[in-house]
Amino acid sequence: MLMHNPPHPGEVLKELCLEPLGLTVTDAAKSLGVSRKTLSAILNGKSGISPEMAVRLSIAFNTSSESWLNQQSQYDLWQAEKHRKELQVKQLFVA
Repeated sequence: MLMHNPPHPGEVLKELCLEPLGLTVTDAAKSLGVSRKTLSAILNGKSGISPEMAVRLSIAFNTSSESWLNQQSQYDLWQAEKHRKELQVKQLFVA
């Protein structure tokens, strides 16, 4: 079952990880070993969580990498499902 309109994982990262620790984007990016631009794109929902970023986040915040990838997958699937009716797919049947 899909979650109803799941948040982008960047929003979760910002609200549950960065803000409680008082981290700036610059400080968090430095700790994660990525550029400020890369982290900013994730936080602003312009980019998704890659497997490598999921591992980085799991190390930095003592979480599981799977949880970050699951959040991204749920978000992506929700976005795709919104356009289901626009897809030109024919249902296949066994003869």
